[in-house]
Amino acid sequence: MSTHRDMFAVYAIALLCLVPASRSSPLVCEKLVHPLDQMDPHRLEGRWALVAGSLSHLPSTEALRLRDSITMYFSNSSETSNFSYTQINRFGDQCQHLPYNITVEGSTFTFDVRNRFELTGAFLSTSCPDCVVMRWVVKSKRRQSVDMYLLSRRREVEQREMEEFRAQLKCYQLPAPVVMDSTKELCPEQPQSQPTAAAAQIEETTEEQKS
Repeated sequence: MSTHRDMFAVYAIALLCLVPASRSSPLVCEKLVHPLDQMDPHRLEGRWALVAGSLSHLPSTEALRLRDSITMYFSNSSETSNFSYTQINRFGDQCQHLPYNITVEGSTFTFDVRNRFELTGAFLSTSCPDCVVMRWVVKSKRRQSVDMYLLSRRREVEQREMEEFRAQLKCYQLPAPVVMDSTKELCPEQPQSQPTAAAAQIEETTEEQKS
C-alpha cells in the first residue's frame, strides 16, 4: 500500500513540475511577438545588414540561400511616415538594387509594390540594442508567406541575441533561420555601373519569386 502511495506522490510532484513550464510558454511568446509601440524614424535610418531570416514559403527560403549578403537602407528626408527603402542583394560579384517606398505607422509598415502583391508587416520587440526584427506578411496569387528577418548594424550578433530570434521564430511556428555568411562582402548603397544581362535576369527572377 505504501508503495502505491509513494508512486502517486512521485507522479503528483512530476505533474506539478510540468504545470509551470506549460503555462510559461504562452507568456514567453507573448513577450517575444509583441510589436514595438513606436518605431523611432531616426533609429531606423541608415544601413542594416541581414543577419538571419526565416520564411514559411519554401521556394523563397531556397532563393534566400542563394544570396551571399543582403543590405537594407532606410532613408527618411522629413518627419513623415514615408521612407525610401532599398534592398541590395549580392550574388557573387553582382549587386542587385531593389528600391521601394515604405510607409511606417507606429510599429507597422506597408510596402508600395505597385499593386503586384501585398507586403505588410510589423517591427517586433528585441533585446538586441542595434537590431531590428521585421515580420513580413506577403500575399499574392501564387504565394502567401510569413517571413521574419533579423537586421543589425553588425554582421554578426551575440549568441543570446540569435537564440532570442530563434525563440521568436518558434512562437510563429517558422522554420530554423537561414543565417547569412558574415564573411561575404556587402554591396555599396549606389550601383557602380549599369546592370549586366546576368543581373537583369537575377532581378526578374527575384520579382517573380516575390509575387
